[in-house]
Amino acid sequence: MATKASNGLGLYDMSGNVWEWCEDLYDEDAYTKHSRNNPVIISGGSLRANLGGSWHDNPRGVRAANRSRNPDDYTYNSLGFRLCLSRVR
Repeated sequence: MATKASNGLGLYDMSGNVWEWCEDLYDEDAYTKHSRNNPVIISGGSLRANLGGSWHDNPRGVRAANRSRNPDDYTYNSLGFRLCLSRVR
């Protein structure tokens, strides 16, 4: 059920669903180190980056720039991932 307006891709209620578990390794200075076109850091650390916030967080914590970190074997009910296609067929 859509409770907010859709985003630019026409998707509803994506913010605050779950923390997004990413391929990136967590780096406190990530935004000064990654490439603009491929912002993935895959060396230099042992913790995975988690982005965004979840249903479990207060509204101020649910934002795309919110970053956290956990070991790659960590599980929790507010942590997930998204699947993407490189192009639409």
